[in-house]
Amino acid sequence: MNWLEIQTETTASNLPSEAQLQTWVDVALKEYGKESELVIRIVDADESAELNEQYRQKTGPTNILSFPFEAPEHIEIDLLGDLVVCAPVLEKEALEQQKTLHDHWAHIIIHGVLHLLGYDHIEEDEAHIMEEKEIQQLKELNITNPYIQETIA
Repeated sequence: MNWLEIQTETTASNLPSEAQLQTWVDVALKEYGKESELVIRIVDADESAELNEQYRQKTGPTNILSFPFEAPEHIEIDLLGDLVVCAPVLEKEALEQQKTLHDHWAHIIIHGVLHLLGYDHIEEDEAHIMEEKEIQQLKELNITNPYIQETIA
């Protein structure tokens, strides 16, 4: 099992349990092949916006930020990095996208862990690889493809 530290700095309720977060992280890291450590920090919009502007030069809060850890040369450590999740943004997105909050949290945590592992979605071919990996891992959790928009009649 992977080691997970959870920091909760939000007034939002309806957060996933530690066990749920651990399950999602473990699914995302299953193919990685070694146990790892990471931090998940759950924040409100103000902290997310501040970090988004500081590190990505983008205005406003975002659903997740990934900060991979780069160990100094010749240092062996299993720390992958930190994920900063904005709970209010996730709630808003789940409503807008007509997804359950549980499923959206699972998707965003897996998405963030994949970023820590080096996956990205800037280029179209990279995005396709990352999305396929997310879809596969979410399927293991019985969660439907988050990239299919279901229409309500």
